[in-house]
This record gives sequence, C-alpha cells and structure tokens, in this order.
Amino acid sequence: MEIRVLKYFLAVAREENISRAAENLHITQPTLSRQISQLEEELGTKLFERGKHLTLTEAGVMLRRRAEEVTELVDRIESDFAEPAEVGGKISVGEGALKSSKLLMRAMKRFRERYPKVQYEIYCNTSDYIKERLDKGLCDFGLLLEPIDIEKYDFIRLPMKERWGLYMMKGHPLSGKNRITKADLEGVPLMTASRLSVQKEITSWLGEELDHLNIFATCNIFTNAQIMEDQGEICFMTIEGAMDCMPGEKFVFRPLYPALELSSVLVWKKFQPFSVAAGRFLEEFRCMLSEYESA
Repeated sequence: MEIRVLKYFLAVAREENISRAAENLHITQPTLSRQISQLEEELGTKLFERGKHLTLTEAGVMLRRRAEEVTELVDRIESDFAEPAEVGGKISVGEGALKSSKLLMRAMKRFRERYPKVQYEIYCNTSDYIKERLDKGLCDFGLLLEPIDIEKYDFIRLPMKERWGLYMMKGHPLSGKNRITKADLEGVPLMTASRLSVQKEITSWLGEELDHLNIFATCNIFTNAQIMEDQGEICFMTIEGAMDCMPGEKFVFRPLYPALELSSVLVWKKFQPFSVAAGRFLEEFRCMLSEYESA
C-alpha cells in the first residue's frame, strides 16, 4: 500500500466526489477511480457507498483515521529530514487550557525570534488525546496537568501552579464571595472534570466522596459557556486557566479555600529522537525557566 494512494483516498473522502478530488489532485478521474478500486481490492472491503455523494463505509471510516495518522507522520518525517542548515521546520505541541500555557507561549515566541523559519502546530485537547499523539510520534511535546502517569515520558515540572475554583455567572449567589469553601458548595449544581485522577484530588480536598456534591455533569474539556448563560445556577468546578477564553464581563472565578493547586508538566516521549528544531526548543525552554525561577 503506497502513501500516495492513501492520500488519494483521503482526498476522495474529503470531497465526497471523484471528479472534484481528481481535479484537486491534478490527475484524471479514471486514474483516481482505478486507484480507489485497486485499494478496495487490496484490502478486500468496500470503502465507499456510491450514490449522489460518496459516503464512507464503516471500513472506510476506520481507514480514514489510520490514513490520516500515517500521512501526518510521513509528512513530519519528510519535514524533519528536509531541514536546511538554518533551523526550521515544525514543532508540534499538545496542550490544555492551563495558566502555565503562558510560559510555554512565551518560550515559543522567544524561540521563533531566534529562528524565524520555525512554525508551530498546537493541538488543544484533553490529556488523554495529547498522550495518544505523543505515543504515536505526532507531537513533540505535551503540556499536561498533574496528577498523570508520566512513566513513558521525560518531563519538566513547571513552577506555575494551576489553581482550582468555581467559574460562574456574575450575579450568582456565590459570586460575591472572595473564595469558595466546602460548605458553600452544598446544593450547588456543578460541572467538573471527568478524569478520575482529578476527581480523586477533589475528593481529597472535600474530605468525602464526590457523590456528596450536586454534580450536574462531568466534562472532559470545558468549552461551552452557553450552559452557564442558559442555566445561571450551574457552576464549573475547574482550574482557573480552563475558562480564560470566556468573556470577563459575564463570568467570574472564585478560588477554593483551603487552596487546591496542582502542577503541570511539559513532557516528551522517552528515547524519541528530536528534530533539530525541537531539540533546540527544549534547550531554550529550560533556559527560560531558569531565568523565570531566579527572577
């Protein structure tokens, strides 16, 4: 199976039309149709349902997922080995909505000032998704919230703490408080993290099981402020950085008391060789952290 044919398949899956895909690929329609038919024959399964639009079969959906991973990895290999004498290429970083992202972004900006041909690919998602990309070699670095299993990774623990508290609409009964205690949470409908390791930290802070709280829902990543706007009594129990994108005129953050603070780590896969750009970026990041801690 050739990488070229996988790219042909992805183009057809994206366009849902052989003619448009062939035009974008700059090949003839019969050639593309023949390549797709040969791929189906090679795999022994039908990849598309033919109709007004081409739609992926169950096997086609599975192949698309794998083909995207394979072609992305090949593109990264080509980029790494095509680097000129001057440092360039792409550095791929996975990160969540953390306060420590500011330190990472500062390092990225500083590094690119030295090496303007460097570009970044930033993937914002959950820790599990970022670790999956690290394991497959699709990310150079991941910025993750502890506690997390980092046995497979080398890491740097960042000095900035991630503070937990409640995000809520202005005007909520708890918004007038400077900090939120365990007693304040009684009866308040909450959305909080679905990660079990994080739930254990909250349970430890509470001194009792989470089921003593009024948990409206758990969520793997907080992106929907509309829930709080529509249902103003609901609060998000999360880290401060998770909701920094929310409009400040509508929402407020109040920290938990006693404080619940977690660390974050910049991780990379053990024994994975770096590109020149990624290796130098790590040196730059270590240097910047030393300056930050000594300031």
